[in-house]
Amino acid sequence: MRTDEYMLSGDEVDDLRATLDELSAGGLSPTDPDFYEKYRGCHELLPSGLRRFLADFRDDASSAACVVNGFPVDDALVGPTPRHWERPEGCDATIRPDIYLAMCASTLGEPFAWATLQYGRLVQDIFPIKGDEQRESGHGSEAFLTFHTDDAFRPDSPDHLLLFGIRNPDAVPTFVALMRDIRLSNTDLRVLSEKKFHILPDDEHIRQLELRAPGDPALLRAIEMRDHPQPVSVLFGDPANPRIRLDTPFMRCAGDDPEAQRALTVLLTELGRVRRPLVAHVGSLLILDNRRVVHGRDSFTARHDGTDRWLRKIIVSRRSATHGAEPLDRVRL
Repeated sequence: MRTDEYMLSGDEVDDLRATLDELSAGGLSPTDPDFYEKYRGCHELLPSGLRRFLADFRDDASSAACVVNGFPVDDALVGPTPRHWERPEGCDATIRPDIYLAMCASTLGEPFAWATLQYGRLVQDIFPIKGDEQRESGHGSEAFLTFHTDDAFRPDSPDHLLLFGIRNPDAVPTFVALMRDIRLSNTDLRVLSEKKFHILPDDEHIRQLELRAPGDPALLRAIEMRDHPQPVSVLFGDPANPRIRLDTPFMRCAGDDPEAQRALTVLLTELGRVRRPLVAHVGSLLILDNRRVVHGRDSFTARHDGTDRWLRKIIVSRRSATHGAEPLDRVRL
């Protein structure tokens, strides 16, 4: 699998610092949709080389993952890894990395978020939470996070996923597997391209609102999608270069279908065969095409002492904000 990389130069870092000084002085966080209204063209302020690199990645159908290295993170300024994503102290400590992340995301398309997750913040946290060790989510640790594409249960799932490293002292890897690298028989390709599968909302989309806003319409919509899922295909698009939707722990065959189950098992075996580790080191930005690559995460032992792996995350749509999304589910700009 080819992974393109870009290293920020010293001059580019200096230019970014000046830009971030200006944008952060406005006091608006990229967690808030108002930031994108006020700074709609913020991506144009990125260094020209990085902007071209991101545009080339966006437009190249053969590229599914890339890494941008070299952004400086002030460990003392960002402070300890939080204990929970609710973060009553707010997100000011990460405003500079968040603005950089939002600028890069805006080069690829339109950042958005789901109302069902982390209060609908446009930039969200990934770190271990005490008590969630065995959960297959961004807040688990001891459980291996199996292969998935983000929000696979949604027909309007994101096109790109961006993960930025605030802290990762144990170099915990994100495993990625590119659909183009696997080998499937024509029979398996056919079966996986038929609407023979149910993909349910992952637990976080329901659990967070059940605890905090049990009457929220977005929760009712997620429960409806869990209890009455529509059959979908795993592979879709061009048969010669198919795209993929997958969420291993939250999917099943639609009915008793040994052929479909066998094809899914073959697919998962192949994805495991071609998987590669990518590490979001401090200051590294991982960008994944959410329709051409699946990802997972290795298990690790969390310390819960402020030093654990901490990523910031943003998702992007390359299509219109109204491309089939439910207005109550999606935080639009």
